[in-house]
Amino acid sequence: MLHSLRDPFLGTLLMAAAAMAWAQARAPMGPGIYTCVDAKGRRLTSDRPIIECIDREQRELSGSGTVRRTLPPTPTPLERALIEERERKAAEERQKLTDERRAARALLNRYPNRAAHDAERAKALQAQQDVIGTGLRRIAELNEQRKQLAVETEFYKDPGQWPSLLRRQFDENAQQVAAQQRFIASQEEEKARINARFDEELARLKPLWAQRSGAVRPAPH
Repeated sequence: MLHSLRDPFLGTLLMAAAAMAWAQARAPMGPGIYTCVDAKGRRLTSDRPIIECIDREQRELSGSGTVRRTLPPTPTPLERALIEERERKAAEERQKLTDERRAARALLNRYPNRAAHDAERAKALQAQQDVIGTGLRRIAELNEQRKQLAVETEFYKDPGQWPSLLRRQFDENAQQVAAQQRFIASQEEEKARINARFDEELARLKPLWAQRSGAVRPAPH
């Protein structure tokens, strides 16, 4: 029985303590008069923020009666969550904008003009083409090897009579050619990705170059 009576009393104490903390946090350094209309329609005044108007707007008046400031209602937990979510999204947008500007500056420093960007593209594509050339030369070597193997088959009227070593060499040759062809195809795809990346960079750089050119263009005399 004692425990059931103590719980409501404890809850009341906690609510009162929270309200006092709110009032202390809202109170200014200097004297003031607070006024509001509570939920029952009563106009209340006090020398500190009014607890009964914690859920509504109240005004702080100076000694002369002018409005010094207006205190907004304390947000509910749901309202506070919505406010925090808006603030989080706004902070994310600001950070995103900062990151984009930083990336744009880095890109502009790396490629100060179209010639520098074109030269870098050509260098990257040439490196890729060199790799493809290696694969093509290997295929040419394998084709020559296959021709030599074909000469040996002339001694046999039926492919079923080929020695197992010769048959295995033909199979290995075909597998290596296929592997090189797959390798070359993957390098061609990489060339396409390189071109796409440089095209994307170029689209971002063109307005940056134009903006910088406009900023440094001398004023007409």
